[in-house]
Amino acid sequence: MDATELKAMQAPLKQAYRDDASQALITLRAKGSIDDQSVACKVETGRAITIAGLHPATGGSGLELCSGDMLLEALVACAGVTLKAVATALEFKLGAATVEAEGDLDFRGTLGVAKDAPVGFRAIRLNFSLDTDEPQERIDSLLKLTERYCVVFQTINSKPELTVSTRR
Repeated sequence: MDATELKAMQAPLKQAYRDDASQALITLRAKGSIDDQSVACKVETGRAITIAGLHPATGGSGLELCSGDMLLEALVACAGVTLKAVATALEFKLGAATVEAEGDLDFRGTLGVAKDAPVGFRAIRLNFSLDTDEPQERIDSLLKLTERYCVVFQTINSKPELTVSTRR
C-alpha cells in the first residue's frame, strides 16, 4: 500500500469523524474465563483461545502466556502498525524494520513480599531498528508521530480512567 491508497482508504473515515465525532468512539472488548484446573485465565482473542498464567518468577510453569509479556507484545504490535502507517503516509523510504519492547518488573510487589516494591512495570523501553537512508530529521519525525498515534503507547503513557466492577 502506498500513501495515496492509505489516504484514499482513510479519507472517508476521517471526514465522517469530523462530521460526527460520536462515530469515532467505539468500545473494544476482551473476554476471558478463569481456568478451573490451574491458576490461569482463558482469553478469547477472536481467532483462538489463549491461556494466560503465572510467570515462572511467581511460581508458574512457563507453559502459559504471561500477561506482562502480552502487554509488551500489544505495544510492539501497535507501535509496528503505527510506524508502518505513518511511514506510508509520509512516503518515508523504509526497508526492513523491527520493533522491540522490554520492561522491568520487581516480582516482590506482585507476590506481596515488599510493600515498597511496585506492582507492575517500573520501566518500559520501546526500540525501533530501521533500515533507511532517510535523514535524521525525517526519522525523528517518524518516531514522534508513531509515539503520538500509537494507541497502546499513549494508553500506558497517560493512564486512562480505570474502573473495576463485579456482577453475580
